[in-house]
Amino acid sequence: MFSIREIIDMAIQLEKNAETFYREALARVSTPTLEPILVCLADEEREHAEWFERLKRMLDEARAGGEEGELDGAALRGLVGDQKFSLADVDLSKIESAEELIELAVEHEKDTILFYQMLQSFIQSPETTKELDEIIAQEDQHIKMLQECEIPVVNGKR
Repeated sequence: MFSIREIIDMAIQLEKNAETFYREALARVSTPTLEPILVCLADEEREHAEWFERLKRMLDEARAGGEEGELDGAALRGLVGDQKFSLADVDLSKIESAEELIELAVEHEKDTILFYQMLQSFIQSPETTKELDEIIAQEDQHIKMLQECEIPVVNGKR
């Protein structure tokens, strides 16, 4: 069984992994048009992790002395399917092009949106739901930023 707190911990880890991925990618890319996008994405992922940490603290305060909602592992797997959700296992040294990096990042952002949409079904506060909607919109904007990035062709490679 997963508690809502454990699911929020997963969201925090997702955001921290994404921030680390974007910062490490920044150190490896030599594509000027991609660099400011990676900085922006890393900063926003850090802000998202901080938001989920605040949400977890609010839940802890609200649930002091009460039962926590739970979701069993099978139900969670049913909701999220085979999505990987983690960039922690990605070996950036094996990524050969900026396009490959963008493709991986876009897939992660899509998976993150799916996870947060699942998380919404457990949130009862309209204000918290609205804030999570804003994070989902930002993740969607990340996808657009990545997909619109102009990658110059150099020696037949991007």
